[in-house]
Amino acid sequence: MWYLADLHIHSHYSVATSKAMEPENLHRWAQLKGITVVGTGDCAHPGWLTELQEKLQPAEPGLYKLQSHLAKSVDKTVPHGCRAEVRFLLSAEISSIYKKNGRTRKIHNLIFLPDLENARKLQAALARIGNIRSDGRPILGLDAKELLKIVKEISDAAVLVPAHAWTPHFSVLGAKSGFDSVEECFEELTSFIPAIETGLSSDPAMNWRLSSLDGFRLISNSDAHSPVKLMREANILDTDLSYPSIVSAFTEPDSPSFLGTLEFFPEEGKYHYDGHRACSVRMAPEDTRRNRGRCPECNSKVTVGVMHRVEELADHPAGRRPVQARPFNSLIPLMEIIAEVERIGVNSKKVNTIYFELLSRLGNEYKVLMESGIEEIRQAGSDLLGEAIDRMRTGRISIYPGYDGEFGTIRVFADEERERISGQLGLF
Repeated sequence: MWYLADLHIHSHYSVATSKAMEPENLHRWAQLKGITVVGTGDCAHPGWLTELQEKLQPAEPGLYKLQSHLAKSVDKTVPHGCRAEVRFLLSAEISSIYKKNGRTRKIHNLIFLPDLENARKLQAALARIGNIRSDGRPILGLDAKELLKIVKEISDAAVLVPAHAWTPHFSVLGAKSGFDSVEECFEELTSFIPAIETGLSSDPAMNWRLSSLDGFRLISNSDAHSPVKLMREANILDTDLSYPSIVSAFTEPDSPSFLGTLEFFPEEGKYHYDGHRACSVRMAPEDTRRNRGRCPECNSKVTVGVMHRVEELADHPAGRRPVQARPFNSLIPLMEIIAEVERIGVNSKKVNTIYFELLSRLGNEYKVLMESGIEEIRQAGSDLLGEAIDRMRTGRISIYPGYDGEFGTIRVFADEERERISGQLGLF
């Protein structure tokens, strides 16, 4: 069975997260996006786990679904062409802040769990170490290696994956507080790490430049803080619906069940390039090296981004592709494309209206972005929208890379060509 899985999200218990991040809305937006399996996120938080227990019911082994009476009500708000089964997989993200080898480390790790009983065991173990109630993603003074020990002691079926592995401030390979290799972090337990999450600011091709990562699956997830952000990255699987099957797709190196990933264009990620946000200075890695890591406006240290960090650790040039590499497709969220076509804000009422009209006519967002014929899109939306999606699929776009916490800006059309293209398309 072919499907999409987005396994890293957050609940409304996490800081800076939408109050709409609750099971009902996740069930709804997973259908709108085309996601079959969505991570629960935050299952280390007692309040969220209680809510999950109240609103979910067991489905296939290790997976859960929204209670039938809740799903029936929610599904009425989903266009018929988008309606589909949705499953939840128990997941959490833990923030570890600790000292190792003379440096302060700040590492985020994902945890996948096979059932609610094991989620309760994780909560009990972490509650003995620190406060797990103040944030959906608990911050603990716990070595990432020790966290891995706890996870494996709870259940052999539980899995730990380094989250957004390249983010400067909170990741295993980050420039600010990470390590120079996964092995340096997890030492003799590295064999229990089956995969790493590439994060929004990197894509598989960037990770392929490091032979030290060849033994890890490269997975991608949205890290959504609001329902509309689901599927900005996701995994493509071909398995039956069950926790063991999903985990085996990630953990078995030669498994044919892991087909690849959907990716943000990494330049759009908010830590792709170097820079200093306070001075609105964006810098390519070579500019940073030339300025000795300093902002040319104020002489402060710049935040070293993901591209720079990849170049520091890479032992291969760009373009290398390991034998075991899986393909990926880079996408622009549909609402962002509509907003550019209409030249209005992405959160405007008109963008929302057009979005749901497209889904009603063509199906879920994945289908619109990846499967619908361009002529179908033109008829359901506009000539310019069809052209924009065609350009996205073929990579004919312009991007101003993100830096120091600022998302990058994608442009499908240059300002001077919009009217010309619209006129040309109108002739046909």
